[in-house]
Amino acid sequence: MSRHIAFTRLRNFRDLGGYAGFEGRTVRWGRLYRADALSKMDDGDWARFLELGVKTVIDLRYPFEIAKRGRVREHDGLAYHNLSVEHRPYRQAELGPEVAVGPFLAGKYVEVAQDGVVELRQALDVIVAEDSGPLVFHCASGKDRTGLLAALVLTLLDVPDEVIVEDFALTELATAGLVADITALMGVPPVWPGYGRAPAEVMTLFLAWAAEHHGSLRGYAETQLGIDDAYITRLRATLLEP
Repeated sequence: MSRHIAFTRLRNFRDLGGYAGFEGRTVRWGRLYRADALSKMDDGDWARFLELGVKTVIDLRYPFEIAKRGRVREHDGLAYHNLSVEHRPYRQAELGPEVAVGPFLAGKYVEVAQDGVVELRQALDVIVAEDSGPLVFHCASGKDRTGLLAALVLTLLDVPDEVIVEDFALTELATAGLVADITALMGVPPVWPGYGRAPAEVMTLFLAWAAEHHGSLRGYAETQLGIDDAYITRLRATLLEP
């Protein structure tokens, strides 16, 4: 199976299937996808998207981003949820070159983890529903907000931290395309050299924060999002192969 699914306009559409989790059971292929903004799709991309049979989209962007850039096309049978997990807007492309990628982005993920507890729990509730899949969750680049939610889901499926870090860092393969997209939108290249980057250090630092303050990312989910053992069992039944 292919983890990266090719589109013309989308840069970072990936299947989360195949990772080994609880009791060695693997995440189902074709059940859960992560992506950059689905509003970028052209007609050819839309046809490819429909072939995947997606039933649910979780859009993690701010409402103002959606108003400016659009959302996934409406389609019969496609449920759409806008759950804006980030509460402190900032202009990533305009950061100065002195801003270190790893510590800065990890700090932003901590902010989302602290501010977005309601929306993160709502996103997990949508994902855990048996009839929600195939499901895609996305933000603008499919990297930061999307990366945090992916890490949460994989953690609860008992996927090892090192695999979660590796999955996060796969966005590095999309960096050139993401930079091209923002350059086309702004008319000039991003100021920040870290734009579109996803070095492993970012997720490593975020997981270290979760371990320090909550025992683990699962501990964060339990204490801050109200996730219990029964919920985790449901999530595993929904997303893992028997």
